[in-house]
Amino acid sequence: MPFKKLIQPLKEALENKGFSEPLAFQKLALSKIKGGASMYCIAPKGAGKTTSIILSVIQKLKGKAFEDAPRALIFVKDKQAALELELEFKAFMRGSDLRVYCAYDQKDIDTQRDEIYYGVDIVIATPKRLNKLYYLNGINLNKLQMFIVEDAEFLFGNHNLSEITRTPESIGKCQYLVFSTTFDKRFERWQDTFMYNAQIIKSK
Repeated sequence: MPFKKLIQPLKEALENKGFSEPLAFQKLALSKIKGGASMYCIAPKGAGKTTSIILSVIQKLKGKAFEDAPRALIFVKDKQAALELELEFKAFMRGSDLRVYCAYDQKDIDTQRDEIYYGVDIVIATPKRLNKLYYLNGINLNKLQMFIVEDAEFLFGNHNLSEITRTPESIGKCQYLVFSTTFDKRFERWQDTFMYNAQIIKSK
């Protein structure tokens, strides 16, 4: 998907950052994501995976806030990764009223429940905290359109894989995107459940 097909706020943000053409990985991934495919997106660091997540989410949500329940959920490794991704999102959100929220383990969970209740569009979360919020009825996943894992290598430790696997059991139809530098064999267990129809794209 060429950048010219993006909504205007994204075009302006890319122009301000000096990006005129998609990188090789983005040429492979962006149009397929826009088409609604669930995918494993495999590419090395520096290939543009994080920017692809941001562009795809903002484009899918049309840059507009809507109601209260989140429409995009992005799993990350820890608090630092969540805050860094939030900053990246905000750099692309001028001219947009989308609401981004970080849910991580170190913050008081009752405060998080209250803040989410007032309305968010995009939630960036650690797996353990997201599941705890869900089982405490602190987040509504019924409107979710995009389920994303960034830098998915972090899943293979500290029970993160089981935490991630638990979430799709609670939601309906959704687009699933897993971004990683390698395709780990342990991803295959997802291909029998929520990733059963997913494509695998790889870029060097």
